[in-house]
Amino acid sequence: VRCQLYSPRRALQVSAVLRRVSDEQKKEPLASPSQQQFDSHPADHQPEQEPQGPRPSYTGQGGQESEDYESEEQLQHRILTAALDFVPEHGWTAEAIAEGAKTLGLSAAAAGMFHSDGSELVLHFVSQCNTKLSDLLEQEQKLVQLGEAERKPTDQFLRDAVEARLRMLIPYIKNWPQ
Repeated sequence: VRCQLYSPRRALQVSAVLRRVSDEQKKEPLASPSQQQFDSHPADHQPEQEPQGPRPSYTGQGGQESEDYESEEQLQHRILTAALDFVPEHGWTAEAIAEGAKTLGLSAAAAGMFHSDGSELVLHFVSQCNTKLSDLLEQEQKLVQLGEAERKPTDQFLRDAVEARLRMLIPYIKNWPQ
């Protein structure tokens, strides 16, 4: 669990956004998995999807459980993932985050949950890419263990891993120097 202190103003903003999300979720069905995908990987890899199934339950201050609420961290993850689609147009900015929030049916004010410099969007992207690379390498290792693929020499293994990771930058290459 991430421990972070917020100013009273930021805490109020987060609270308002979470309340609005909760109210909107009661009115509208959840976004389709295709709206929640992050699609910056090569065509030969399977897209990563948000987990399906029941949402985790949370216990409020009154001790009552609720399954309608997602944590702030989960909401931020969904917003940042949606915002990646807008990086080519808006760069690594709060505008891209606001557009991502809009695609989820949220107010553009949800971008107030993040630093205005877009740094959290960059970190989210890097984290997702690293996770995808780790998953890819894990899959390759399983194939070797099952005897369905041969073990690569170390230099080839490293070359392929670096190439796979760099390919994840292709959709964002114009904005990467930013």
